[in-house]
Order: sequence, then structure tokens, then C-alpha cells
Amino acid sequence: MHTFSVWAPEASAVSLVLRESLEMKRADDGWWSLEVPDAGHGTDYAFSVDGSDPMPDPRSAWQPEGVHGPSRVFDASRFGWSDSAWAGRDVRGAVFYELHLGTFTPEGTLEAAAHHLDYLVALGVQVVSLLPVAAFPGKHGWGYDGVDLYAVHAPYGGPEALQRFVDRCHAVGLAVCLDVVYNHLGPSGNYLGSFGPYFTDKHTTPWGPAVNLDDQGSHEVRRWILDNALRWFRDFHLDALRLDAVHALQDDSPQHLLAQLSEETAELSAQLHRPLGLVAESDLNDPAMVTAVADGGLGMTAQWSDDFHHALHTLLTGERAGYYEDFAQPGVFAKTLTQVFLHDGSYSSFRGKDWGRPVDPARHRGSEFLAYTSNHDQVGNRALGDRPALTPGQLAIGAALVITSPYTPMLFMGEEWGASTPWRFFTDHDEPELADAVRNGRRSEFAAFGWDAEEIPDPQDPETWRSSVLDWGEVDQSPHRELLAWYRDLLALRARNDDLRDDRIGSASVVSGEDWLVVSRGALRVVVNLAEAEQVVPVDGRPSYEVMAFGTTDLVADGVTLSGRSVAVWAV
Repeated sequence: MHTFSVWAPEASAVSLVLRESLEMKRADDGWWSLEVPDAGHGTDYAFSVDGSDPMPDPRSAWQPEGVHGPSRVFDASRFGWSDSAWAGRDVRGAVFYELHLGTFTPEGTLEAAAHHLDYLVALGVQVVSLLPVAAFPGKHGWGYDGVDLYAVHAPYGGPEALQRFVDRCHAVGLAVCLDVVYNHLGPSGNYLGSFGPYFTDKHTTPWGPAVNLDDQGSHEVRRWILDNALRWFRDFHLDALRLDAVHALQDDSPQHLLAQLSEETAELSAQLHRPLGLVAESDLNDPAMVTAVADGGLGMTAQWSDDFHHALHTLLTGERAGYYEDFAQPGVFAKTLTQVFLHDGSYSSFRGKDWGRPVDPARHRGSEFLAYTSNHDQVGNRALGDRPALTPGQLAIGAALVITSPYTPMLFMGEEWGASTPWRFFTDHDEPELADAVRNGRRSEFAAFGWDAEEIPDPQDPETWRSSVLDWGEVDQSPHRELLAWYRDLLALRARNDDLRDDRIGSASVVSGEDWLVVSRGALRVVVNLAEAEQVVPVDGRPSYEVMAFGTTDLVADGVTLSGRSVAVWAV
């Protein structure tokens, strides 16, 4: 026995398509339903609206034949969970590891990724952060053009594979965060507009029509999003959600969608007796994002801090183009390490206006902000999808400055061994017109920055995806294994040292010269030589012993001698 239901408020007739078409019954709220005695888990179905071709369920949990195929009933309660002892994890201050299932392993599946969980535990990871798994067109893609937000991409293994993956993560002490995209949907396989007012002309986004959060019919569209988020927590035992580009969630309702989600997540957390996290990607530089709803904020648990990334990237690479221009000025890294945002009401040349608001250290903790040397955006949205071209010593410096910061550290898959593989933008659209649009759009975007079109990898070329798959054989090769050991040692030091886990904003201080800097964290000093040549870096307080170093280091009368482009942690 299974009851099929779908919201189609403007339809005159809706049919359930099984082996035959069955007329559904309409309720006053625009929902249509039909009880089918011999249907259940594994039954394939679709909906026809006013005589249309069969379309997938907007709340489909299983799309085994892709986004254009029929939906399949999935009974989430069938899975035998073994994580009853899992108490959950507050993601603030935990070590995140962002990975894309399709390129983390050659197989590109949840099952294959699970074979590396022990590796992540040994590394010091505490939260596995998955890029989107919602069903998207084709086999290979980033996942940010998903259209069936309730389904798990079939090539990754489908919905039960995600349950197994989370269960295995919890068994080894890892929390799981899932990237979800509510600000837009991809164009291919997007049938939502045929069912109801899921989109609105009241607002626009860079990716097309805005999701209807505040226009006619928005109540059910909001529930479609809210129910989706809560379902990942409840039926898949996820510990946190990473909310993509929330600044594009345009909502003039009396209560913003994020605030409502925060309140409903808190209620579910109380019912489940474990913490549930909401991590926002926001371009607003507004601490209201992580301010409690009761205090007038949106109630997110934490948010990404791109300002920190930009400052660190500029410090290490010397890049100055585009949005990095403002971050090239002296003292910028120190400000982002001690005050979170560079743009906290100051002028942003990239945006052409004053931007952001300051973070009040009396109201906020550093762990409410994620810090990173790279992530899928900052690598994949480069013209060639290339990782920063840095020496092992420079990579070690970046790792040290992230992991010893007062913020919540996040690693991007492979960075811990200095992976040589790029991570490029790739798609797998069947429609020739859409494939050409994606290909030409990518090339024209970077032509404005002086790139030759032929230099830009073709997103539709399977080799673009294949070249982005991690090469795990590098882990045991030099210099990769030395960098990996550095990451492991840093994360172990952070785990056992109270000073490094101090997440008070302002608990870190920075002293810097032209090509060196020293970060103070309680009784520890992170000493950095940015120059190619060996030099003496002055260190306040008398250093007593070296805790760890990447490169050669020695105590001298007026500080610490460091080899070129190297870093050491000293105790004072």
C-alpha cells in the first residue's frame, strides 16, 4: 500500500502513471493524491498534469534512470541503522573535509568513498562535507545544477547508498555535512514549473528565475525546501547542511526562509537529541547570518569566510587580479585572522560599493566562520581549474595558518598531500544546445580576462572530468607524503592543544614584516618565512623549544632562523 501525492494547484487534472494512467483526487489545498494497494518500495511512477507527458515527482527520492526518467518509491525506514550510539557533533570548531563524490575516487561512488574513511580519521578529519548529491543531468557534474532535490544521484549509488555511507561515517566517529542548493535549479530535467509556481518573476538570480519564496503560492514552495532539509537530517541521519549561495535566496516575507529553517532545525534537533548544523555560504559579510533568530539574525550555525581565503591566497601566491586586488594591501591577512572580514563596511573595489558589517567579538566566536586555503569554488572556478601553483613549503604555510586559526578549518580533497590533479568545471548534458551554451559561456567568461578560448577546458569533454579525479597513488610519493605528514601532525597538535582550539575572535595576533609573519596563539608562535631565502624571523617572548617545523629552523639570539618558504611552530 502506498499513497501517491503531488502539489499542482493550477491543474485541472492530474494522473498517476504506473502501468496505466490513474486519475488522482484533488484536495482544496492544491494537493492531488491516490492510494494504490499494490504499490510500495521499488514501484516506478510518474505524474501527468493536464495531459502532459509523464514527469518525475517534484519530491522524488529515487531517479534510477536519470532526471528525465520515472520516479521510484523509496521507503527510507527500511534501512537498518547501526548508529544509535552516535551522539552527533557540533560542527563549530570541527575539522571539515570537502569532497566531490564523482572525483574523490576513480569509481565515483559513495561505496568507493567509504573505503577512505579510515584515512580521513587518521588525517584528523571530523566532518565529511559532501558536494551536492541531488540528482542532476548526465553522469558527471559538480551537482550545482541539480533538479530533483529529494533524490540521490543514481551514479553515486542512489538513496540507500547515502544511508550506508552516513552509517559507516558515524561508526568511525565522522559527522557528515551535505551541500544543498536551494537558490536555483538546473535547466535540464527541471519540470517544476509544470506543477506549480515554484519560480517567480519578482526576483532574478545569475542562474535564471528565482525560486518563489515570497510570491503567490510560495507557502508550498517554502515547505518543499524546508521539508527537504529536515528530511536529510531525519531519514539520512545527516549532521549538517551546507547551504549554497544563500545571498541568492531572495525573500521579502515577514520571516526569511533561513530564519524559519533555523527554527525548524532546532526543533528537530531537540526531538532527535543530537546537534544539527546549518552552514551558510554567504557573500554578504554580515554577521546577522550567524546571529540567533531570537536576536534578530538568521540563525545559521556557521558560515564560510571567503575574505580569509582571499587574504591567505594573495599572501601565498601574489595574485592581484579581480577580487584579489583589495586583499593585496599590507595588513589584510592580519585583519581577516583577527576580525574575520576585510570588507566590514569598507569599500570593495570588486563590487564598486561599501560592503559588509563588522563582527562583534563579544557576540560571536571564531568557530562560527570556516577558514580554508581552497575549496571547490576557489579551484574549480579558475579558468583551468588549477590548484594554486605553490611549493610544498608554501602549501605547508597555508595549512598552518588555517589549522592554527581561531576559525573552523576546512580542507579541500587532496590538498593535504598537495594533489597535482586539477579540479575543473565539467558537465554531461545530452542536449546539444545546452552543451554548446555551457561550453561557449565558459569560454566567453574567461575571454574577458584575456584567456584564449582554446585554453579553456571543454566542460563537456569526458577528459575534463577524468583529469579532475584524485590520483591516490601520489599519497605515498615524495614530496606528497611529507606534506601529508605535516597536515596530520598539525591537526593532531590542534586536537590536543587548548590554545589552538581557543575560538575567541581576537585570540590570535599577528606581527609581520615585508616577507615574514608570526602568529601568536597563547603560548605558541606560528613562525612563517614567505621569502625564498633563509632569514631570521623576530619572535616576541623568548622561544623555548620547537614544537614542529616544515623546513629547517633554529633558535638564534634575535629570533628564529627559517629556511626559505617554510613554517615552524615554537613554544614560548
